[in-house]
Amino acid sequence: FIIMHLLLLYYLFIIALRLKKEYNEIRKVGCDMSFIEDSRNEFKLVLNDKLEKEIVGFLNANGGNVYIGVDDAGNVVGLDGNIDEIQLQIKDRIKNNILPATLGLFDIEVMEDDDKKYLHVIVASGNEKPYYLRKKGMTPDGCFIRIGSSCEQLTESKIEELYAKRTRNSLKNIV
Repeated sequence: FIIMHLLLLYYLFIIALRLKKEYNEIRKVGCDMSFIEDSRNEFKLVLNDKLEKEIVGFLNANGGNVYIGVDDAGNVVGLDGNIDEIQLQIKDRIKNNILPATLGLFDIEVMEDDDKKYLHVIVASGNEKPYYLRKKGMTPDGCFIRIGSSCEQLTESKIEELYAKRTRNSLKNIV
C-alpha cells in the first residue's frame, strides 16, 4: 500500500515537472519571438498612432497580441524610455479611444529578451461587436477586423450585422 502511494506521488511529481518544462518552453517562445505577424500577432517597433486600429481589429475578430518594441521580422529591439509610462499611455489610449468599453478585454505585460524590454498587449475577442475608434464612429473609417497580418475596414453591411447581433444578444439577456 505504501509503495503504491509512493509510486503515485513519484508519477505526479514527474507530470508536474513535465508541465513546468512545457510552460517554460511556451514562455521561452514568447521571449524569443520565433513567430511571425499573422491573424493573431502584430509587431510594432514603437508606440504609434495605429495602435488603436490594431486593437479594434483584434476585438472584432478572435483576439490577438500586439508586441511593441519588436520589428516586423520579429526581432526584439526593445523600448527606450519609461516602460511604466508607456504602459499607462497604452492603457489610456485603448480605454479612451475605443468604444464600446474595453476594460477587462486587454492586458499589458512587460517582457524582456537579452536585456531588451518590450511590451506585450494581449487582446481578447470582444463580446459587444462592433468595436470602433471613438473619433471615427461606427463607420467603415472607424471599424476594423483582423484578417491575416493586416487590419481591414468593415463594410457598412458587416457593421450593421455585428450591431444587430449584439442587440439580439443583449435582449436575450434581459428576458
